[in-house]
Amino acid sequence: MSLIEQAAKRLEELQRAGAELPDAPRAGATGLQGETPPTPEAFMRALDARAVALARPMPHRGNDHMFDRRESVAQRTDEHPVRRIELDLAQVKERGFVTLDSLKSQIADEFRVLKRPIIRNALGREGTRVRNGNLVMVTSALPGEGKTFTSVNLALSIAMEVDSTVLLVDGDVAHPRIPSLLGCPHAPGLLDLLTRDDLAFADALVHTNIEKLSLLPAGTRQRRSTELLASEQMASLLRELASRYSDRIIVFDSPPLLATTEARVLATHMGQVVMVVAADSTSQHAVTQALSTIENCEVVLMTLNKASRSDVGTYYGYYVDDDAA
Repeated sequence: MSLIEQAAKRLEELQRAGAELPDAPRAGATGLQGETPPTPEAFMRALDARAVALARPMPHRGNDHMFDRRESVAQRTDEHPVRRIELDLAQVKERGFVTLDSLKSQIADEFRVLKRPIIRNALGREGTRVRNGNLVMVTSALPGEGKTFTSVNLALSIAMEVDSTVLLVDGDVAHPRIPSLLGCPHAPGLLDLLTRDDLAFADALVHTNIEKLSLLPAGTRQRRSTELLASEQMASLLRELASRYSDRIIVFDSPPLLATTEARVLATHMGQVVMVVAADSTSQHAVTQALSTIENCEVVLMTLNKASRSDVGTYYGYYVDDDAA
């Protein structure tokens, strides 16, 4: 088969594939600069180049764009540095949070009791893995019950594990408390990932001097911040987090269930929900009503906060500042 016949056959194949092709040479035609018409060999090379371009995968433009554009730490440049903060561990301990220096304290023991079933469900130990079990939402019925304090302590306690890593997400976007508690930046963060196409997940992540703990701040306040938690973008982000980081436990500090409907939607995507109840202040009616909003969630754990005594061997008896709600 001659080169001309081969070119004609290749042209027909690429046209059927929908490729955009160079114009075929016409007898006697010259280029803009007076060049001679392309030879059959040159035309074959042009067709082959088009075929190679057509075979390349197109860039993915789905809702997981922030993951497709992520870069490894080794590839980061000075223009996009890795975000890192140094937690003041002495101050963290002083505020009642779990640290390496307080592993023998009562509060450390109480959070050990809470985290054991969560880790077991998340990582499938003893054959009990829960679907999306590594997505853990910490919430409460009402504001001021200590859910942020519980979220931070749970994340810190999990980070002390030998073989577990944790990402703490500030999902209470209307009233973010984690920046003031831990000294991390407000933005970019969760809301920016949901609204910006130019932001990679690695650009929103904040690493800490606790090796196995990373943070995702709430991000830049949006006009419809809370509604974004119930959006398809958020659902897509949660699916990506659960699947791409299946060996990492992701703790969400969520809005209160009775204060906003978005928290209830968020709960439907979670594998586990931890509900914090303030002792001697939250009514049984509020607790029952809040639980009814997440009755379809597979795993719901409850913990009593601000109790004055710890007479039973379960997760009771720690104190929390009302500011860390």
